[in-house]
Amino acid sequence: MPTDTVTHMATRTARSAKDRPSYKCKECGWTTAKWLGRCPECQAWGTVEELGVPAVRTTAPGRVTSAALPIAQVDGRQATARSTGVDELDRVLGGGLVPGAVVLLAGEPGVGKSTLLLDVAAKAASEEHRTLYVTGEESASQVRLRADRIGALSDHLYLAAETDLSAVLGHLDTVKPSLLIMDSVQTVASPEIDGAPGGMAQVREVAGALIRASKERGMSTLLVGHVTKDGAIAGPRLLEHLVDVVLSFEGDRHARLRLVRGVKNRYGATDEVGCFELHDEGITGLADPSGLFLTRRAEPVPGTCLTVTLEGRRPLVAEVQALTVDSQIPSPRRTTSGLETSRVSMMLAVLEQRGRISALGKRDIYSATVGGVKLSEPAADLAVALALASAASDTPLPKNLVAIGEVGLAGEVRRVTGVQRRLAEAYRLGFTHALVPGDPGKIPSGMRVLEVADIGEALRVLPKRVPRENRRKAGADASSEESPV
Repeated sequence: MPTDTVTHMATRTARSAKDRPSYKCKECGWTTAKWLGRCPECQAWGTVEELGVPAVRTTAPGRVTSAALPIAQVDGRQATARSTGVDELDRVLGGGLVPGAVVLLAGEPGVGKSTLLLDVAAKAASEEHRTLYVTGEESASQVRLRADRIGALSDHLYLAAETDLSAVLGHLDTVKPSLLIMDSVQTVASPEIDGAPGGMAQVREVAGALIRASKERGMSTLLVGHVTKDGAIAGPRLLEHLVDVVLSFEGDRHARLRLVRGVKNRYGATDEVGCFELHDEGITGLADPSGLFLTRRAEPVPGTCLTVTLEGRRPLVAEVQALTVDSQIPSPRRTTSGLETSRVSMMLAVLEQRGRISALGKRDIYSATVGGVKLSEPAADLAVALALASAASDTPLPKNLVAIGEVGLAGEVRRVTGVQRRLAEAYRLGFTHALVPGDPGKIPSGMRVLEVADIGEALRVLPKRVPRENRRKAGADASSEESPV
């Protein structure tokens, strides 16, 4: 083949490769050499558009903003945390908000995110530290009505309703706040990025701009994030990597209890939990939330047992309730609320096989917790088993008794973590008897603890059955005398 022909073909190939169009998704920024109807990255339809081939760029070394120093010479006083005015939130954050820190608070709709942050905005505002609350989901008058209802008014709290990123940055130049609250990051859009607000490209751009502004100004930022139907934080996963703290706001919409959990925290531990109570006048922190999960009675009732669960590092006394009735259908019902259905079913099998309780298989069984608390850790197994056995035999457990321990399929009661902290919390609330696995460690003085090795030993705490009509005459003391504890 002639040399001129080879040179011409090589030149034409290089030119066609250079001029070949590329396509980019306007939602997530994914690029490809050919057009597709659906973006493989974000699964969006009709978002792939033709663009020119991006030029190859190289970054040259530039002037540094500040010289690198040995870590021991870096001034750490600039990163001292400042209290938000809400003790339970400070507990989760590790002491308060660090200047320049960006916090992402995510939760389901209606759980109380806006109410909590509006309360934080008012309490954190002062003459030296202004607070800017930017809402993109409501009007300014709607937020003012909520502020009047919960008493979150302050002369140093500034409010703006904006959905444009450039306008938000303009408010930062005007107000110069120490704390920015953005409600929410999915409602703000940048005019320089294609796509609707809440898209992956928009969320990434808005979050990046607010993070840069926070670091440059030394301003703390609280971002409200939406969640998907599966409970995960909506938007690109990069958002969780960019921020300094990720908090999860949890709670049943029909219950008063709300929990704030630390998922990621660069300034503190992630095993802390903040407890709040949502009511008509707003939201308040609960320094001692165990009272929400208990039912105080003058006499013990069959089918109830108390346990101590750990939410992070905080022990909480919770009550497990069970009810068994004769079934009217061939397949008896199994209904749970606040408990894992699989673990309740496992406890029923252990009681029937290891505890020799045969009446459970043909009865409708209902089990629940008090106050909307969710018990998912294995340490509640023993309390669930005793509540079911008490309901099946229609005999109450001794008064002031708590049960702590994991129950295996062989019927053994296994050790769990934090037994000493659990017992100390139970004793502080006035409970004097406890069932625990072997070797519980240091026991509070004045508390009577019975170590049990298997479910058979644990079931011996059930008093001998007393006829229902004679229970009120016999009283709770007679029942407790027939029990090992």
